[in-house]
Amino acid sequence: MNQQQFCFCTLALGKVYRALAGLLAKDLELYSPNTAFIILTDCPQEFSKYPQVLAFQHQQQGVKCYHDKRFAIAKALSLFNSCIFIDSDMRILAPVSEEIEWLLEPGISARACMDMSKKFAKALGTTNKKFAREIEVIKEAAQFLNLDPEWENVTFVHEYLFSVTKSTGKEIEFLETWSILAKYFELNGVYEGEGNAIGLAAYKAGLPVRWSQMSGISFFNNKTELIKIQKGQSNMDEMLTYFEEHERIAHPKRSILGKIVLKLSKAIMHLYRAIKYRVEWQEEKL
Repeated sequence: MNQQQFCFCTLALGKVYRALAGLLAKDLELYSPNTAFIILTDCPQEFSKYPQVLAFQHQQQGVKCYHDKRFAIAKALSLFNSCIFIDSDMRILAPVSEEIEWLLEPGISARACMDMSKKFAKALGTTNKKFAREIEVIKEAAQFLNLDPEWENVTFVHEYLFSVTKSTGKEIEFLETWSILAKYFELNGVYEGEGNAIGLAAYKAGLPVRWSQMSGISFFNNKTELIKIQKGQSNMDEMLTYFEEHERIAHPKRSILGKIVLKLSKAIMHLYRAIKYRVEWQEEKL
């Protein structure tokens, strides 16, 4: 596949994620210099020094920002045939292949995914109220969309790294349905786990979802890397610099007072957005 037919994209809102996205932009400049990197961010001017970055203004739309990833994908697909969404706190470790065969197939390719039925099986007998509520809302959302609840046909997508390739307009229905589900999940108090919405929206739109090794892309994700280290598939000494850079930016040292202020400000903003979101929804219904 010609590099110009696809791009990378991400969402970078707030100082921390903009800084992390800057590291990722440097990686792509080094390892995939001919590939555009689309970033939706609240401060586009911070990315003006990166030649391949196309930064677009974006203000958070949801109560939390997780479902806002769909806007980055929509922007990317308005410019390219395929896009690879990558979380802004990840890194690229080696040259990106110029022949990415798995991008040629229409639909979604995910580095990690699972049958929704397996996720439901995990809920059996759970004492985790948050997880139980998430499963309940997934079921309600499926009924809301008039989906046949055959969970073996729905795939949950771990959203940190996946691609979308156009499929005769099905990708448009996918994004539109994701928007509906984003609102549905958040109005029902489920703000994370956007992989649920991705899976349901893709199923509704008839957009294929498949697991992919994503050969040609070597990446660092702090959570998955720890699992690989535990399994003996990676080496902490070799990855230490990446862990340290991530920790330095994602969790800067703060005083006790600073931590309290930060926690309170996040709680206040969350409450404000939740109220605003519900008010806007009520106004739309009138």
